[in-house]
Amino acid sequence: MDPITAAALAALAGGLGSEAGRQAWQGLTALVRRPFQRGAAQGDEAGGTSQISSGELEVAALEAEPADPLRAQALATALGVRAALDGEFRPLLEEWWQQTQASSGGEVHNSISGGTQNGPVLQGRDFSSLTFNMTRAPGAPGRE
Repeated sequence: MDPITAAALAALAGGLGSEAGRQAWQGLTALVRRPFQRGAAQGDEAGGTSQISSGELEVAALEAEPADPLRAQALATALGVRAALDGEFRPLLEEWWQQTQASSGGEVHNSISGGTQNGPVLQGRDFSSLTFNMTRAPGAPGRE
């Protein structure tokens, strides 16, 4: 399985405004809420309870502050550790990650060539709810 990077998780958490982003995030949230299937030897000696995170707290923390790279890294680490220790979680996480990557619609290639752009140039993918309030400078092309 390709590692799920903190940058990818932060981008996903920051993209909750799109339907695909919401669905992917709901899928991850449901996944980390599944019971942690671990061996009996993996509990601590004090009472058999695990000190390993299920990822649930990290998901909530990143959802609250999607721009925080430390929260994104904490979630990436929690998911990686849980996938390594929970044999039932690992294939489910792999399936979720593959579906999330597939629903992202692929790569984006932007280029601008030739001429002068007299206004904002926006490069990227899946923009919504954008408003540009501009005034043209006197003598700018297109001004009558």
